[in-house]
Amino acid sequence: MRKYENNCTAAGDVHPALETYTFRRRGVTIRNRTVLAAMTNKQSHDDGTLSDDEIAWLEARSRGGFGIVTTAATHVLERGQGWDGEFGTWSDGHVEGLTELSARVKRDGAVLLAQLFHGGMRAPKTITGVQPVSASTNPLGSGLGDSEEMTASQIQETIGAFGQAARRCEEAGFDGVELHGAHGYLIAQFLGGKTNRRTDEWGGDQKTRTRFLVAITEEVRRCTGPNFLVGIRLSPELTSCGMTIDDAVTVATICGELDIDFLHLSCWDIRKEGTFLGETKPFTTIFREATPAHLPLFTTGGIWTAADARLAMKQGGDLVGVGRAGIPHPDWPSYLEAGSKEPSRPPFTPTRLKKAMLNPTFIEYMRRWEGFVTQ
Repeated sequence: MRKYENNCTAAGDVHPALETYTFRRRGVTIRNRTVLAAMTNKQSHDDGTLSDDEIAWLEARSRGGFGIVTTAATHVLERGQGWDGEFGTWSDGHVEGLTELSARVKRDGAVLLAQLFHGGMRAPKTITGVQPVSASTNPLGSGLGDSEEMTASQIQETIGAFGQAARRCEEAGFDGVELHGAHGYLIAQFLGGKTNRRTDEWGGDQKTRTRFLVAITEEVRRCTGPNFLVGIRLSPELTSCGMTIDDAVTVATICGELDIDFLHLSCWDIRKEGTFLGETKPFTTIFREATPAHLPLFTTGGIWTAADARLAMKQGGDLVGVGRAGIPHPDWPSYLEAGSKEPSRPPFTPTRLKKAMLNPTFIEYMRRWEGFVTQ
C-alpha cells in the first residue's frame, strides 16, 4: 500500500482533501480532492431533458467549492431509465441542456462528470413501457415477472450507447464520465454471479463476467478525446448480484489494466471492513492495496466531517466523495478548512433544503431517508 504521509498533518494545517490533484494521464487538475458523488434527485423532465432545477442544484455545489461535481445517474438508452425525473444522455436532443449544465457548473470552477448507467432489471416497465432486460432472466419481484435475458445484439447496442452518451457529454463540455458499475444496476448485474448465469462470452467466471464493463470502457474511450476523464464506480461487495469482496477485487484489478483515470469505491460507510486474503481491513484499504499505484481511488460512504474525510484518506483514498452531506451543505468543502465547525446534521427543515437548491420533488424524495427532513 502507498503511504499517505501528507495526511498526517497537525491541527491547523491544510486538510489533505483541500490539496489540488492532477489526473496525470489527461493533464486535468482539480482545485481540491472533494467529490460530490452522484445522487438521485428526480428533478428533470419526462423526456430526459435537464430541468433548470437540476442544473441549479449542481451549479450550487460547484459554487460551494467542490473539486468534482458528478451528476445523478443518467440513462444511455431510453429503456434503461431507472426512476421518474431522471435526465437522459440517449439522444442528441439532450445536448443543449447538457451544454447549459456544463457552462454553469464549470464557470464556478468544478470539474464536471456525468454518471452513465442503464438500470437493467431495475428499469421498471411502468416507466419505460417495456419489460426490463438483464444479463440473465432474473425475478423482478412480486407480480412483475422476470427480466429478459439480453441478446448479443442488445448487448452490442448497449455498449455502443454508452460510447455515444459519453460523446454527447464531451461535446457539451463535460470533463469526463463515471461508469456506474455499483449498486445493482445493469453493469453490476453482468458482474455478479447470481444475476449473470450466461454461458456465452459474456458469462462464466469473474473475469469473463467483467467483459461487458471492459467493452463499455473501451467504447467510451474510443468515442472520446485524449483529455476526457473516464472512471468506474464499483461496490466493494454486492449480495443482491452475488458479488463477493473477492469478486469485486478481481474486477478492480481488471479495471487497473484499462485506460481509465479513477476507480470510485462506493462503501456506504468508510468504516465498514471486509476480509480479503485472510486479513480484515477497511474496504478502502483493501482496494487501495489491490489496485495499481497509478490509479486514483475515490472513496465514498458516511463521510460528514473533516475528521471523516481525513480518515478516508488515511485508509488510502486519493479523493473523498460525499453524498448526503452535500445535500444540505452545498459548501461542504469549506467545513474542511482549519478552525471550521462541523457541518450540521439531520433533520433539516424544508425551508433549509430549499435554500440548498432542492426543489419540492427532491425534498419529498428525501423524506424516504428516515430522519432527514422534519415533518
